[in-house]
Formats: sequence, C-alpha cells, structure tokens
Amino acid sequence: MLVESDATGLEVVAAAYLSQDPVLCQEIRDGVDIHAVNQERFNLQDRVTAKKFKFRLLYGGTKWSYAQDPDFNHISTKPEYWQEIIDEYYEKYSGIATWHEQLVQTAMRDRQLVMPTGRVYTYQPYFKHDKWTWPRTTILNYPVQGLGADLVAIARVSSYRRLRGKCLFINSVHDSIVVDAQMHMVPGICQTFHEVFKDVPENFERMFGVEFNLPMRASVKVGLDWKNMEEVLDNNLN
Repeated sequence: MLVESDATGLEVVAAAYLSQDPVLCQEIRDGVDIHAVNQERFNLQDRVTAKKFKFRLLYGGTKWSYAQDPDFNHISTKPEYWQEIIDEYYEKYSGIATWHEQLVQTAMRDRQLVMPTGRVYTYQPYFKHDKWTWPRTTILNYPVQGLGADLVAIARVSSYRRLRGKCLFINSVHDSIVVDAQMHMVPGICQTFHEVFKDVPENFERMFGVEFNLPMRASVKVGLDWKNMEEVLDNNLN
C-alpha cells in the first residue's frame, strides 16, 4: 500500500511565519479554509482561483500579471480591477504588505536576505529596458520556498527515523513524502505521519534555536496506487 503525507498549506504557513501577519497566523491556528474565505471576501470565481490569486501575490504578482494571465483575464482584463483586489488583500493582510516591502528594501540595501534558519539568499540588480532593476519576484519567492523546503526536510528526517524498517521510502517531492508498506502497518504509519508534522515546530526550535509559533498539519492518504488514494484523518486513528 502507498501512504502519502503532504504538509498542509506549506507555503502559506511559511509566509505567515516569516511575516508574522496576525490575521493569517490566526487563520492557520484556527484551521480556517483560507482560500474559501478569501474567495468570498474578494469576490473571486471559485476556491481554485482564490488559491492561485494568493500564491501569485505572495510571489510578487502585479495588476498587469493578473490582467494578462489566462487564469485570471477571463474574469477581467482591466489592471485597475485587479489592483483593487490586491489593495483589499493587503488591507486584510497588512503584515504581508509590510513584510514584502521590508524584503525588497533589505535585499536592495544589503544585497542579501538572511533567514531564521541561517540560509542566505544573495541578489543583484540587472539591466532591463534601459534601466537597472531588482528581481522582486525572486526576492519574495526564495524565502517562502526555502523555508518550506526546510520544514519538510525536518519532517522527512523525523519520519525516516521513526519508520525505518517498517516501510520503504520511495519518493519525496516538494511537500510530499511517499512510502510503500504492508497493509497491517498502514494505520500506524498514518498516525506517525500526523505526529511527525505536528512535531515540526518543536524540532525547528531545537535545530535552529528560534521559536516556530505556528502549527503544522499533514494530509495523509492511502491507496494501492497514486490514482486511487483516500485521506486518513488524524482523529480517525486511535
């Protein structure tokens, strides 16, 4: 049987932690379906559109990128329309807006960003359209992607230590860890994956000496193949 564990909302959690935006942090602590809430708040077409909108904005999306993107321009091709939604988003998540500005200013001043884990990202301006400019999307993207990778790496090592000899580790991509196990081992493995991700904040603090003040959760699925997987909830395992 395949058992797959995915970090729930990995990049949103990473952005919330790095920005310490109070609204986003509280939504994560409360287990809110953030994309569904924002779909209604910002009058977007559906939850998937709300999810895409959020990630594009986290990584430096502008009114022009929304207006020209086929994922969004069927809603509106007017940059002004999207700027209103961007402004509303930053009004709700003002900590994200402040953090974005701080990231860009720090990268331009120091030509680097230093993460709580000790990762260092370096940046240089480049010449485009007859002027020097800074890679804003890269500046905003790298911290979130990098922290997400570090969080899953902690979970991956912890999973391997707890499950060694009980299953075969066969894949790990982005926020996903996949193992192959005999049927009778599956319930215990599912429970372990849930516990592993719950323990990530404590292990993060132990490794890096910095508090991680947000919960981590996992989506755990089981199936005979990747096409036919069913979720196993934490509260169904006793």
